[in-house]
Amino acid sequence: MDVIYDNDEVNLAGQGSAVTIGAFDGVHRGHRQVISTLQKLAIERGLRTVVVTFDRHPASVVRPDSAPLLLTDLDQKLELLAECGVDATFVVRFDETRSQESAADFITSDLVGTLNAKLVTVGSDFHFGNKRAGNVALLTEMGSELGFETLAHELVDQNGQPSTESVSSTRIRAALRSGDLDAANAMLGRPHEVRGIVGHGDGRARDLGFRTANVAVPEAICLPADGIYAGWCRTPDGVNRACAISLGRRPTFYEFADTSLLEAHLIDFEADLYGQELAVQFVAHLRNELKFDSVEALIAQMGKDVDQCRTLLLG
Repeated sequence: MDVIYDNDEVNLAGQGSAVTIGAFDGVHRGHRQVISTLQKLAIERGLRTVVVTFDRHPASVVRPDSAPLLLTDLDQKLELLAECGVDATFVVRFDETRSQESAADFITSDLVGTLNAKLVTVGSDFHFGNKRAGNVALLTEMGSELGFETLAHELVDQNGQPSTESVSSTRIRAALRSGDLDAANAMLGRPHEVRGIVGHGDGRARDLGFRTANVAVPEAICLPADGIYAGWCRTPDGVNRACAISLGRRPTFYEFADTSLLEAHLIDFEADLYGQELAVQFVAHLRNELKFDSVEALIAQMGKDVDQCRTLLLG
């Protein structure tokens, strides 16, 4: 997949493009259904497939105080879009200047001028451009003048069927925050994954007999509810390793912790991971975080958690 940024010296004249536009946060089942439909239409028309997305969520610029947490960072999003088999992803650097751009200018400059769009498909409620003035009606009107077809698609459920209970990034975030990991993963079509750099903790886990990697996840990324999880950690060598995940405030030791800490115990694995990036996938919720009456009780429960993860993930 080619990755094109909006300030690159690129012009896709020649073969036309079939284009879809959106934040594509999470690249969930609904997004994949849209892309699959786009690919079929592109084959019928002899066009390349292009996804237009943004380097950050547009809300982080136009309404930063209420911008949603992200299901995927930009690197993850591009990797997932590549897995979908699109020909190219066009990344819009969404800053204050971009937010002031008119919808008409975006259509003429980017969709037609750069991408040579011949087909544009967006959600029926899609809005874009300054003050969200762009919509399906504007795309249809300008498309008839500039030579591209506009198709609006309806919202779909996780099976790709039209539904008012559609798969959406908003619903996935809500499921994660409420602790319904199964629902979130079902809508994503994969385990929810976060990434971060391994840092030094307080050394307490090693003293408890379970060495953990303390993963510093960026504040902009959406984490599941606090609890104990089974999952996978992808280490820098590209290997997915079974792990027991603790996400929470460690109430047995800290009564008033301000933030949640993500700790991953990689099962049957010993290596120095400090300063390296880990990708942590949440596969199953085991239990809620608990405050134990003694360190011994905590250690006993940690042993049970690791055994349960080993059985669940490795059989």
